[in-house]
Amino acid sequence: MEGMRVLDLTSIVFGPWATQMMGDMGADVIKVEAPEGDVFRYGGPRRNPGMGGLFLSSNRNKRSIVLDLKNPDGLKALHRLIEDADVFVHSMRPQAVERLGLSYDDVAAINPKIVYCGGYGYRRDGPYGERPAFDDMIQALSGIAMLQKRLVGEPAYVPSVLADKTMSLALVSNVAMALLHRERTGEGQEVETTMFETMTAFTMVEHLFGHAFEPPLASTGYSRVLTANRRPYRTKDGYIGVLPYTDGQWRAFFEATGRADLPEDPRFATVAARLENIDYVYGEIAKLMTERNSAEWLEIFEAVHVPANEVNDLDDLLVDPHLEAIGFWQEAEHPSEGRIRMSSPPARFSKSPASIRRLAPRLGEHTSEILAEAGFGEAEIDTLIQANAAKQGD
Repeated sequence: MEGMRVLDLTSIVFGPWATQMMGDMGADVIKVEAPEGDVFRYGGPRRNPGMGGLFLSSNRNKRSIVLDLKNPDGLKALHRLIEDADVFVHSMRPQAVERLGLSYDDVAAINPKIVYCGGYGYRRDGPYGERPAFDDMIQALSGIAMLQKRLVGEPAYVPSVLADKTMSLALVSNVAMALLHRERTGEGQEVETTMFETMTAFTMVEHLFGHAFEPPLASTGYSRVLTANRRPYRTKDGYIGVLPYTDGQWRAFFEATGRADLPEDPRFATVAARLENIDYVYGEIAKLMTERNSAEWLEIFEAVHVPANEVNDLDDLLVDPHLEAIGFWQEAEHPSEGRIRMSSPPARFSKSPASIRRLAPRLGEHTSEILAEAGFGEAEIDTLIQANAAKQGD
């Protein structure tokens, strides 16, 4: 995306992590912030105000400009930035963005070739279109929270902002496809990236199950992942993850565990039979795993090509030998925050590799610089700042 300019009017995780990925791939990402800044600036431990750990993880490779879009002069300044932008991304509700005069029609009137992406909670034309949306609300509405009830007896949220981060990936993909369309046709367009619809599709990939047919052939819910016995297995000294999947892997598993008799049990004989008896099948694995230490099992399973892994805690990921070997965790000296740690871009491109060129910006750090690039003179910039339409950070 080198040479492309992205105007990022998003906050929290959904939008910012997506635009960070665009920045990693070379885009000039301009983070347009209100005077109070992205709310995530104030989340998590911090060394300085407005530079919390949550913010640092989703906002590298960006420049920050502060514009008060409720101030007519601040809005006009944004219009100047729109003229030369390739992508406009926001995470405001449709009604709010329309009140600001920044709907797709408004923005396309300034720059018809722009790819305009709204990160919404719900499609605008549905009855939920005006509802606010956050990760917890979408986990609840899209069925993810209720899946936990089948395992633990009551609904529960996945302990990760799963919906927000999944939506970041969807947003990047959608913008990339719209840019490809523009490359082929010269046309900009509006892209709705909506949380409820995307996460419902995400949830139901496997859980539509019997309702993939009409009339249904079975209930919803993929039984293999809805058994309480699908979990990391306790060993003599810890836990491991193990999953024989193909018939060949099951045969190897039985031999390695000293249970060569089990393939004769019809409940283990075929994929269909194992799925039908999944509680029993996984329960038997759980019993077998208690017989040895984790390291012993991992060595045995590696030798016979049965998929098995350690069970990492969050702290373990910071010292995982594979991640250390590939240099996944990177450290850098931030101009104001000192030494920081971050993940490297996970995808690897042979011809156009991602790179980390800028660390997360301070609020309004680049306001004057960006306005000057848009053609504002020094006196004009001073006037905007004095009128509180813009703000230059430290």
